[in-house]
Amino acid sequence: MSFFVGLITGLAVGLALIVGFVRSENARSKLRSELLDWLNQHLTKLWPYVDAAASGLIKASVEPVLEQYRPFILSSLKFSKFTLGTVAPQFTGVSIIEDGGSGITMELEMSWDGNPSIILGIKTRFGVSLPVQVKDIGFTGVFRLIFKPLVPEFPCFGAVCYSLRQKKKMDFTLKVIGGDISAIPGLDDAIQETIRNAVEDSITWPVRKVVPILPGDYSDLELKPVGILEVKLVQAKALTNKDFIGKSDPFAKLYIRPLPDKTKTSKIINNDLNPIWNEHFEFVVEDASTQHLVVKVYDDEGLQASELLGCAQVKLSELEPGKVKDVWLKLVKDLEVQRDNKNRGQVHLELLYCPFGVENDLVNPFSSDFSMTSLEKVLKSGANGTEINGSGNEITQKRREVIVRGVLSVTVISADDLPMVDLMGKADPFVTVTMKKSEMTNKTRVVNNCLNPVWNQTFDFVVEDGLHDMLIIEVWDHDTFGKFCGSIAFSQLSPQDYMGRCILTLTRVILEGEYKDCFQLDEAKSGRLNLQLKWTAQHVYRDS
Repeated sequence: MSFFVGLITGLAVGLALIVGFVRSENARSKLRSELLDWLNQHLTKLWPYVDAAASGLIKASVEPVLEQYRPFILSSLKFSKFTLGTVAPQFTGVSIIEDGGSGITMELEMSWDGNPSIILGIKTRFGVSLPVQVKDIGFTGVFRLIFKPLVPEFPCFGAVCYSLRQKKKMDFTLKVIGGDISAIPGLDDAIQETIRNAVEDSITWPVRKVVPILPGDYSDLELKPVGILEVKLVQAKALTNKDFIGKSDPFAKLYIRPLPDKTKTSKIINNDLNPIWNEHFEFVVEDASTQHLVVKVYDDEGLQASELLGCAQVKLSELEPGKVKDVWLKLVKDLEVQRDNKNRGQVHLELLYCPFGVENDLVNPFSSDFSMTSLEKVLKSGANGTEINGSGNEITQKRREVIVRGVLSVTVISADDLPMVDLMGKADPFVTVTMKKSEMTNKTRVVNNCLNPVWNQTFDFVVEDGLHDMLIIEVWDHDTFGKFCGSIAFSQLSPQDYMGRCILTLTRVILEGEYKDCFQLDEAKSGRLNLQLKWTAQHVYRDS
């Protein structure tokens, strides 16, 4: 990482001349070719000096970064040796973007198949010390250099920002000197993930490092928050079972940047391949045009390392500010692999992106006096609230919370194409309607000997906290000789009576007021439920 500090400082004078040339030169294709040749020739010449000067600096600056990402299995992670080797990187592409006269952005595609000598001295929590060599490094990526502000004095710009704009490939292998790293389960994966996260998050755009060239205040070039992403982790379905006995115990990790203090972790749902979390998380966004929300679902293994069940991501650029987006994401093994045809399940999210500074322009579906800036907890007026200013500092003011209380009317209209469960080829279906938080339950009448039943029954529920509650609708086959009776809990029903379910948050009905829709049954071979939901608000306001 600090290698680029030394490299940029060493080439600053030459790049200043290039910047001046760029502003007056029209023949861009010729410039790119000449610039690449110039950069590669000079970098090759400078490389032995860069190695000698930068290796110690990199070691000193990267170790604290690695410490932030150090996995629990390790008690210590430090460099015992670090040199960049004899092979210089090669620049393979260049593009130059003028920034309206206030600066110039240069993007350089770099390829490096290096031969560095990097040895990590690690110590596990079991007291085992191992020297681990990082070898066979292959890297391809696009680096962004921003020369800003442009000034009328040499070298024509006040500072340089550098960042990894895009990582195309980063490969390396780990080898225990005099041993086998696989002898300690999970160690190889833990160190690999630590290195990748540390490198990518500490330098990947929108993170940028600012190198002052001329004296001045360049704090405006540093990374700043631009908005808040509200995320409701609703549920997952059809997860892969990794356990030999029973089922997986899934939990999820969510992040925009994989820093430990910025990563959110859900609760663990034991022995369930279709977990319901219904948890809310909040993330700071620094660049909505390039950042992603990443979701990784794991199987908890107790004292052992958790096993990844699948992962998914959402581009923040696909979200419309101020509008809730309801998405089902297909889980894949690796976000870098484009094709993954194996069914690893899906995860259900509700997303709301709220940029800073435009809160008053967002439409509030609840009240004309409030604008929605947080789906889950705070609806604040334009005059009152807790805001973050342009410098990223929090300004605390009096704010008003809204508890979304109301009456939910659920009409179970009908079902189509229910699965056959009786020996005679039909079923005797009925539906249970349950509010998750209060556990209030109602059930429809039984429709005998029918796979396309019609009920047209309506149930009303008083909901105390609509944004955090859920509706669970289950279809059962009535068994005359089974265990069910009106006074016995539904959990006592025998497994063969269960036909499938739909799980709904109340977000949509709160936003729309009323809607009718058809929902596919989960955990069933076939079947659809036709429902109508209506919301009558009875908000409770309180100052905090």
